[in-house]
Amino acid sequence: MEAWVDPRQKNAERAAAVSKTSGYRSRPLQVTWEVTNSNNWKPVRARTSRSFQQFSTAEGFHLIEQIAEMHVPLLAFTGGDPLTRPDLLPLIEFASEHSVRTSLTLLPTVKVEGESIAELKACGLMRLAFWLNGSTPGLNDRFWAIPGLYRRTMEAIGLCHEMQLPVQVNTMISRRNFQNLDPMIELLTRLDVSLWHVFFYVPARRDEASDMLTADEHEQVFAKLYGASRRVNFQIKTTEGQHYQRYLLQQRVRESRGRLNEATAVPYAPRGVNDGKGFVFINSRGEAHPSRFLPLSGGNVTKQSLAEIYCESQLFVSLRDVSNLKGKCGRCGVRTVCGGSRARAYVMSGDMFASDPCCAYEP
Repeated sequence: MEAWVDPRQKNAERAAAVSKTSGYRSRPLQVTWEVTNSNNWKPVRARTSRSFQQFSTAEGFHLIEQIAEMHVPLLAFTGGDPLTRPDLLPLIEFASEHSVRTSLTLLPTVKVEGESIAELKACGLMRLAFWLNGSTPGLNDRFWAIPGLYRRTMEAIGLCHEMQLPVQVNTMISRRNFQNLDPMIELLTRLDVSLWHVFFYVPARRDEASDMLTADEHEQVFAKLYGASRRVNFQIKTTEGQHYQRYLLQQRVRESRGRLNEATAVPYAPRGVNDGKGFVFINSRGEAHPSRFLPLSGGNVTKQSLAEIYCESQLFVSLRDVSNLKGKCGRCGVRTVCGGSRARAYVMSGDMFASDPCCAYEP
């Protein structure tokens, strides 16, 4: 008869084993946890109408323990409005005690004031993030259909600077605001942010694709981001713009007077984080997704370990295998660097391995 093994010991051994190897195949580089989807505001771009379900504090502590065991570099808390969770501060403090670096995205509600920001910092929060989708009150507030949002966001960022807590700004780029990039970059420079996280719009349904950038418009945005990255003091990070990694590689090769060549440049290029490659999004019910924008789950962290889901689930494993890519993404010589947006391919074609419809590069 086989000896009984504590599942917690088995999960810890699995996490320890995968953390010994390097790269995104063994562990996520970032876990984003939607601690709640409860939200008193009703943004016009709400993606789904999920029930307000969230797992318990004890389950949250257990998830953080797993993240620490896997040595995940960053845990990002998001929502909904995370401040509606009464255990938010204990969760952040528990992560800090386990040497897990954390960031938090907040809505600039009346709860965001000097005292609450000071408490977040005292608990060990590394960075506080807010959404800005336009450089002016009119553009930003129209995007969310919430009057006064821009003003409250500016006030919240000012409070963070007073508390000496680094600020991150998230921006969703779509056809409604991509012409606003230069003023946006100027604003972020004045605001002295530490990180600009640029999200490229992925529609929830195919009939919502009118706001999605074309392939050529993506290239225009890439050029703006690359130019800014060479002169600004803040870091620029992208989500669902995986082909920006290909653009960066092209620029670096061009500047070195070389050629974009899989045999020479690609093996030395940094691999971008892609759907299932270095990233896990955990929703408020515990479902682990390869991307916040890909509505497919590899398992539930309240029933399986995070290491098991990330390293062994069929969904995550298949996404890390570039031989599954189809169309020009499958033929592309830089597919290991980029890989395209699997979420965008899935929404537009129903096949997560299809070509990214918003890539202008022809292999």
